[in-house]
Amino acid sequence: MDRDALRMVCSPQFWRMGVLWTLSLLYSYLLLFLRGWTAAPRRREDVGRGRRPICVVTGATSGLGRAAAAALAREGYSVVLAGRSAQLLSETAKEIRRQQPDACLEAFQVDLSSYRSIKKFEASLNQWIRDSNLEPSIQLLINNAGMLAKSHRVTEDGIDEVMQTNYIGPFILTSILLPLLKNSPVPSRVVNLTSFTHRCVSEIDVSEEALQGVKFGQHSVGGSYPLASTYEYTKFCLLVFSYELHRQLHISSGISVMAADPGVIETRIMRELPPCLFQFAFFILRTLNLLQQPDTGIGAVLDAALAPPEASGKYFFGGKGRTIRSSVLSYDIEVAKKLWAASSALLQELRLRDCELRTG
Repeated sequence: MDRDALRMVCSPQFWRMGVLWTLSLLYSYLLLFLRGWTAAPRRREDVGRGRRPICVVTGATSGLGRAAAAALAREGYSVVLAGRSAQLLSETAKEIRRQQPDACLEAFQVDLSSYRSIKKFEASLNQWIRDSNLEPSIQLLINNAGMLAKSHRVTEDGIDEVMQTNYIGPFILTSILLPLLKNSPVPSRVVNLTSFTHRCVSEIDVSEEALQGVKFGQHSVGGSYPLASTYEYTKFCLLVFSYELHRQLHISSGISVMAADPGVIETRIMRELPPCLFQFAFFILRTLNLLQQPDTGIGAVLDAALAPPEASGKYFFGGKGRTIRSSVLSYDIEVAKKLWAASSALLQELRLRDCELRTG
């Protein structure tokens, strides 16, 4: 074991991941059996006139995003692949078309840790819709992109990179794409990929300063970056945002908002950790039959993406259309309202800053 791995093994964050995350996962599975579960049937909305519904998938070049894009293409969606790397987007589209020659795909670069990149993506998406003579609408948005980092890094927007990629970015993207979702001739959906790790959050600070990740940077000065706590916090925020978006939109606009928790999937999200540690973790989880491959673990995501409108506001987990309850704190309406206000204020600040840069 090298020095980096040894240092991580000795850190509280490592044991938080190893113990609390495992217990949270087991508790979620326990809910499926002890508290009962409800199942939602799958269905794909038909936009009429022989046109395919449009789906946007972020983080579409690997792991769950890639598996979701391929599965939704099989379901008849016109899939917009969104990711950071142009090369990986091209390779992903090529691989899906190799398996599905009739797949309808379009690829756009977007970096969710950059407000400017998200705005550029919006412009490119709208231009593609106009050029393709399509209805100015989308039917499905899957906020899948996410990351886990072992160090505090600040984006060009002055926000912790994990915080912006996992929560602020999806919040901005959803807000920007709302007009297209609202303009859909059939009920549209937003699916946010959250995680069982949200159950580890026992208290929450949803101030604008907290959303910028200031406290995470402060913790990393003179000590190690709280990678586990940061990841939990971002997934908790995304879940609370999902519930609040459901309350604001479902009745007034007919947009369904679902949270999907795929469990533990063997992806590259832990690539920044020492290889010997995440390989050992995957070995243990595989032994316990808790580790899934993206193609088989995509169930909860597809359940949420293809669920009927009345399933809006649900937490999908375990596949087979099953939903369970998330943590008690995640249903706190006051927390949700404060989070929404702080997120909206941060978005407005980024808009003003971008406007000043453009005009200055």
